[in-house]
Amino acid sequence: MQRLLERLDHPERHLPPVIHVAGTNGKGSVVALLDAMLAAGGHKLHRYTSPHLVRFAERIRLADGNDIAEDELAALLEECESANGGGAITFFEITTAAALLAFARQPADGVLLEVGLGGRLDATNVVAKPRLSLITPVSIDHTGFLGESLAAIAGEKAGILKPGVTAVLGRQEEAAESVISTLAAECGAPLLRHGRDWSITAQGSQVRLRTPGGERLLPRPALTGEHQLENAGLAVAALEQLAESPVGEAAIAAGLADVRWPARLQHLAVGPLPALLPPGSELWLDGGHNGAAGRALGAVLAGWAAERPERPVELIVGMLDSKDPEAFLAPLAPFAARLQAIAVPGESASLTAAELARLAAKFGFAAAAATDVADALAAITQPARVLICGSLYLAGTVLAAQESA
Repeated sequence: MQRLLERLDHPERHLPPVIHVAGTNGKGSVVALLDAMLAAGGHKLHRYTSPHLVRFAERIRLADGNDIAEDELAALLEECESANGGGAITFFEITTAAALLAFARQPADGVLLEVGLGGRLDATNVVAKPRLSLITPVSIDHTGFLGESLAAIAGEKAGILKPGVTAVLGRQEEAAESVISTLAAECGAPLLRHGRDWSITAQGSQVRLRTPGGERLLPRPALTGEHQLENAGLAVAALEQLAESPVGEAAIAAGLADVRWPARLQHLAVGPLPALLPPGSELWLDGGHNGAAGRALGAVLAGWAAERPERPVELIVGMLDSKDPEAFLAPLAPFAARLQAIAVPGESASLTAAELARLAAKFGFAAAAATDVADALAAITQPARVLICGSLYLAGTVLAAQESA
């Protein structure tokens, strides 16, 4: 990656101020929250996220608020491939280099840069002096690449910390926070920690946020789920560190109200897939796939069950074989009337529907295998709340099907 960047005249050295975001869960949501609030305050930002859901160009959003044009992206990728000259390079590295080129060449007030995997060795970890570093909650995922223990994974995430660059931490388990704090002290990165320096609590239709700047009430974020409150708190705590780009209370409130982030407890109210359900049903979509996501979704399902105990919750789940189905599904089992398992379309690494159904039955679900999402939806004959979940790749196919109508 460094060799390629040198041949491209180091675009990473010519970027607007960068906010670098690592973590296991919530990275994309925090980036979306920051983008929405900064945009409401009149700031124009480039944004790099992954993976994409429907179109590859989603990964690179420019300061005009639009995804990069397909022809521009193709030209940038060709430029990067030519500069690389056939050297060893990964798909994500070449994509990141193209994004950095685009961001360096087009004016903006800042860059929101989401880590792809881990942090220390990630292709995005090439900016020597970002404006801020953020680490969302760290949990067990991608163990084949990042390590088997929470401490090992946290060490990889903390690899984005830089000397003198303030880092804002989301809620962390003790083992993760201990590692991050030690590495921050070693490299001289000031830390703002959840629970010590900032916190957020629900208060009716609002949230109470405490930061070094004081306490105030804010509207709940438009993103569904109590876990999104802490993502919002992390984002606002980070904004307070940007004295050179102040965001007023009105812009913060507007951004919280307007934020959108697809496939994170997204309500699919209309379209060809909701139309397959009985009248009075609701269809929801979430790309979560690890234990932390399962616990967050379990809390949402518990709320649904308490709110409408007569309305069953139906799950349609597809997962890759690299994930831990038990960790993801166990928190959902008490609240689901049935789980229909499907294979993730187009993914050779997907668990088969039969395999996943067998596993789900072991975890206490009334489980069955279905051919695909449409088949599973058609099998639901009574009004229900339906959640499609287990994979961002599955979520992408669902959104593509919705768009194809």
